[in-house]
Amino acid sequence: MLGKFAIIRHGPTEWNEQGRLQGQSDIPLSNSGRAKVKEWRLPVAYHKWNWFSSPMCRAQETARLLGLKPKSAPEVVEMHWGDWEGKTREEIEKEFGKEFRERLRHGIDLRPKNGETPREVRSRFEYWITHISQKHEPFGVVAHQGIIRAALSLATGWEMVGKPPFEMDWESVHIFSINSKNRIEIENLNISLKIA
Repeated sequence: MLGKFAIIRHGPTEWNEQGRLQGQSDIPLSNSGRAKVKEWRLPVAYHKWNWFSSPMCRAQETARLLGLKPKSAPEVVEMHWGDWEGKTREEIEKEFGKEFRERLRHGIDLRPKNGETPREVRSRFEYWITHISQKHEPFGVVAHQGIIRAALSLATGWEMVGKPPFEMDWESVHIFSINSKNRIEIENLNISLKIA
């Protein structure tokens, strides 16, 4: 094993609560999201790790509320959802209809109009994680669902068609490792941040 890293998803925003795709829109935590994150507790051992965060305000604030002082990492921003950003699934289906349903079948190669694919997100994350792991070990990142899905895809070969191979709790820390061949492996998923 060459390195170990943790990923935490940001707390809830109003758009999360409304079921809207946020992508790279810089939406802050909602009041209820802020209250929820204030109740999370990151296990003490992880506080000593080097921490990074997406530059999006929802990730930065989540990191601060967890008592972290992360360095900004633009490579771990959420997927750009293009013309779908800011819309609910129902609004997208109504506006884009057949095109939306057709694109969903592409899994990791799904490209919303004027957006990026999950494969592109995975590639930028993999490049970043490979380089950062050579300098900072162990380390963690506060990021987005799309980044956690990218790590899961790299670790399992999941092509993002159908359900993920593991059920993910978005109020948890997920631990991965990088092996001697620079491949990502799952160490431990769903370590709850919620107070018991």
